[in-house]
Amino acid sequence: MNTKIKRSVWAGIIGTAVMTVVMMIAPMMGMPKMSPPKMLSGMLGMPLFIGWIMHFMIGIAFALAYTYWFVFIHKIGNVWLKGTVFGIIAFAFAQLMMGTMGMMMSMPKMEGPMVLNAIGSLVGHIIFGMAVAKTLGEAYSVNGSCATKTA
Repeated sequence: MNTKIKRSVWAGIIGTAVMTVVMMIAPMMGMPKMSPPKMLSGMLGMPLFIGWIMHFMIGIAFALAYTYWFVFIHKIGNVWLKGTVFGIIAFAFAQLMMGTMGMMMSMPKMEGPMVLNAIGSLVGHIIFGMAVAKTLGEAYSVNGSCATKTA
């Protein structure tokens, strides 16, 4: 496996882990409880463990997409801004996919107001995008202005 893929896999794992920690802390800040692994496993009728595996695999897939597609956006030189924009795109894609899947199969009920769920999901995906961008850092920045250096 080449270095670019390995680093992308690690970025996906780290980004998903950071997003998951924020997701677990969110109810302590008044946000509704969110559990993508529970939602994924519930939709497919699988054990929660499978939902967790799927959650991290999706994170890895998004990080690979960042590495191979999103990095070519030359106009964004700041790693934090690039991560934020990527997180917003990941959020939009996730909402589109969940809506599509919801039409094909039953979805578990979400806790709390829909607006707070959407805000929580958006913030989580932005944090994910920033973690992925920061983890990959300068190595995949087109103009070299991203400050993160990784070995």
